[in-house]
Amino acid sequence: MAHNQFQQQDPKDQFRSPDEQTGGQQSPPGQTGKMPDTPDHGEQSYRGSGRLTGKRAVLTGGDSGIGRAVAIAYAREGADVLFTYLPEEEEDARETARLITEAGRTAVPVVGDIRDEGHCQDVVKRAVAELGGVDILVNNAAYQMAQEGGILDIDTEQFDRVLKTNLYAMFWLTKAAVPHMGEGSVVINTASIQAYQPSFQLLDYATTKAGIVNFTKALAENLADRGIRVNCVAPGPIWTPLIPATMPEEKVESFGGDTPLGRAGQPAELAPAYVFFASQESSYITGEVLGVTGGKPLP
Repeated sequence: MAHNQFQQQDPKDQFRSPDEQTGGQQSPPGQTGKMPDTPDHGEQSYRGSGRLTGKRAVLTGGDSGIGRAVAIAYAREGADVLFTYLPEEEEDARETARLITEAGRTAVPVVGDIRDEGHCQDVVKRAVAELGGVDILVNNAAYQMAQEGGILDIDTEQFDRVLKTNLYAMFWLTKAAVPHMGEGSVVINTASIQAYQPSFQLLDYATTKAGIVNFTKALAENLADRGIRVNCVAPGPIWTPLIPATMPEEKVESFGGDTPLGRAGQPAELAPAYVFFASQESSYITGEVLGVTGGKPLP
């Protein structure tokens, strides 16, 4: 897995849980600078070792959270990174681009909404034009909005936004990228513990995450003959801007406390899983789901 400068220690205490700070509620998709406790994306800890030298990565939602952590790790492992973001995430996107270029790699920030099929196709065209191709596709961007009443509080507008962002965009981007991906390329999708242990307050989100798991497994079989591997990371509760932007404040205060490790995870703790699946170290793994959940079990 990835190298970093964390010393061996009790994983319960490696990071402070965000439940020690309150406030910071904001509108979605959320901004890193407005969070009550800034996430750790591996800025100070991640050390690359050439695992992805010369690779060209396309990453959705790379401006903040898990996406920023993956962008940092990929760049420090030697990959150029095109990442997508929404217009309201401009400040975060600039910081991610700075971190990529600081690592000596090319950053291609692409603004727009992946709920639009044409934009998804343009993202891939930009990667081909500016990076020369696509070796790694990370379908990471997602949207959620907790509704305490469950299905009775989820309107069609929200349902459409969640499905378009989480499922349709993944389908459109992958379909556009595959013709440009050669043998040894990889697709990495982001599911969730919600695919296996759904909360009714996130009924629509959990539904998409279960779909992502099956999409991953079917696509892995579909693309095996092309020499393209397809895997999936399933995070548990991870401290990103989406949390204070989409959950009630009382839930934010205790976020991650119900895991065996007793805290929320940090984006930096996810990045090594994405590096592993992108590198040749996982050459005999396809159609797999790797849980990074703080001890919450996956089946």
